Amino acid sequence: MKRWIIALGTAWLLALGGARADAAGRTLTFGIVPQQAASKLAMLWGPVLGYLSGKTGFELVFKTAPNIPEFERRVRAGEYDLAYMNPYHFTVFNRAPGYRAMARQAGARIKGIIVVRRDDTVRDLAGLAGTELAFPAPAAFAATLLPQAELRQQGVPFTARYVSSHDSVYRGVAKGLFPAGGGIQRTFENVAPEVREQLRILWHTKGYTPHAIAAHPSLDEETFLKVQTAMVQMNESAEGRALLAAIKFDGLQAATDADWDDVRALRIGVLSEDRR
Repeated sequence: MKRWIIALGTAWLLALGGARADAAGRTLTFGIVPQQAASKLAMLWGPVLGYLSGKTGFELVFKTAPNIPEFERRVRAGEYDLAYMNPYHFTVFNRAPGYRAMARQAGARIKGIIVVRRDDTVRDLAGLAGTELAFPAPAAFAATLLPQAELRQQGVPFTARYVSSHDSVYRGVAKGLFPAGGGIQRTFENVAPEVREQLRILWHTKGYTPHAIAAHPSLDEETFLKVQTAMVQMNESAEGRALLAAIKFDGLQAATDADWDDVRALRIGVLSEDRR
């Protein structure tokens, strides 16, 4: 009887240990909206995900997509356990398939910008009338939707060319392929210095709640809270602060779905599922 109890206890401990090992070794895919080249995003976000993997015991795996519309398709299909997405994307994919707000950049507001070449003489949006302007993608919130709304409000006629990423906008304007293009302050600061030095910001929007880090609805509460806590605590260590600084974040704060009500109030309705 005693040997049976010991054997049963040993089996239970082994099973418990195995369950913990399985939980600790769990892989979570982390999709990053492709505002920049995949290699650049991997260089910036890879160390952040490595740090979070070490703190949580989960393996957070970097993922992106070749362009923003494909990223939208993958989020819509629920292909990412976690995803970093623009504010408008979050309001859409929060409804279906049900991504849940986890965190956002601390103390920040996202502002769209329109950039021109530094040596260009244009001084206001009216000076862009009748031109072809570069934008990342139709549903890019601050880099496309907000600037286009302002141009239309001011009665400035333009033709939009979608070039897949923020970096492509900046490089296209720097090379003189377009007179101007839309982006956001953070990606403008992250673009290669030799490109940024050729550009200047002509105009910027008001501020809105920034990009969301959101979790797929299938992610269990324990895992959700563990990852969220590790994110929020990054700013408490020198290593965490340095990694956040590399992606131009001052910190991460816990987020709720309601944080993006300012974006919902715009009633944008660009993506098909947002018009249903």
